[in-house]
Amino acid sequence: MFLMLCITRCDVPRNLDVTALRSFVAVADMEGVTKAASMLNLTQSAVSMQLKRLEESLDAQLFDRSGRTISLTSVGERLLSNARRMIALNDEIFSQMTDKSYEGSIVLGVPHDIVYPAIPRVLQLFNAEFPRMKIQLLSSWTLRLKELFAEGKCDIILTTEDHLDAGGETLIKKPMIWYGAPGGTAWQRRPLPIASEPQCQFRRNLQRSLDGAGIPWSMVVDSESTRTVEATVSADLAVFAQIAGTAAPQLEEISHGGALPSLGTKLINMYVSDVSSDTIKDHLIDLLRRSYDTPKLALTG
Repeated sequence: MFLMLCITRCDVPRNLDVTALRSFVAVADMEGVTKAASMLNLTQSAVSMQLKRLEESLDAQLFDRSGRTISLTSVGERLLSNARRMIALNDEIFSQMTDKSYEGSIVLGVPHDIVYPAIPRVLQLFNAEFPRMKIQLLSSWTLRLKELFAEGKCDIILTTEDHLDAGGETLIKKPMIWYGAPGGTAWQRRPLPIASEPQCQFRRNLQRSLDGAGIPWSMVVDSESTRTVEATVSADLAVFAQIAGTAAPQLEEISHGGALPSLGTKLINMYVSDVSSDTIKDHLIDLLRRSYDTPKLALTG
């Protein structure tokens, strides 16, 4: 029984007191308790008590008090850099959670067809770090998003394009892929049944590619609703084209063995408003970049 209790007590996590660490760093920097107490606006006895508790919790002597001036022991020197990092992280978290400068909103525009899979993870990570900031996500067509951006109604937009306009940044270049129902046969029919949205950036390219390959086609679904198009394709009533890796999970890439034409590539571009630049917006921009950074794989929380 005694052994079990001992093991249980040893397994209990022990927490460092950030206030005591702050006093420890101050004494090390000021080379004395008196100056440190003045800087911290505490009494000398309060600082000394915090140092004593810190040494007791670590079971180590952090200062050499044998000389006329106080100095760090080798153990204290090892602790100092870690203590600075812990205090800095504490202050950063506290600032993010309470500072009113971390309040506000950012308007992010993303085309319907590339919201998944990257954007939900970006929003999750950003919210974890800046919970007092609001991201307003607008999902529309690339042309409409560029209009809103030009009108100053979006802070950041992503686009799917064949080219990059001035002031933009290409995040990644990816192939266009034919998608259909899992195990479906719609891609074998002629005329080829296709589904699309009238404002879709990929529509004209898809039609030109089929015409160039001499493949007859028919537009069986011409809907403003992305969900309607996806439902029709997943029912094996039509096929459509998407940027690789962005199709809904109920769809799969068609293994057509060359029976359908190549659709080329598309750029996923980012445009950022230059009206204001701050740490928070820069962090969101970095998350968006990393979400498409294929070699580094991206977003780890």
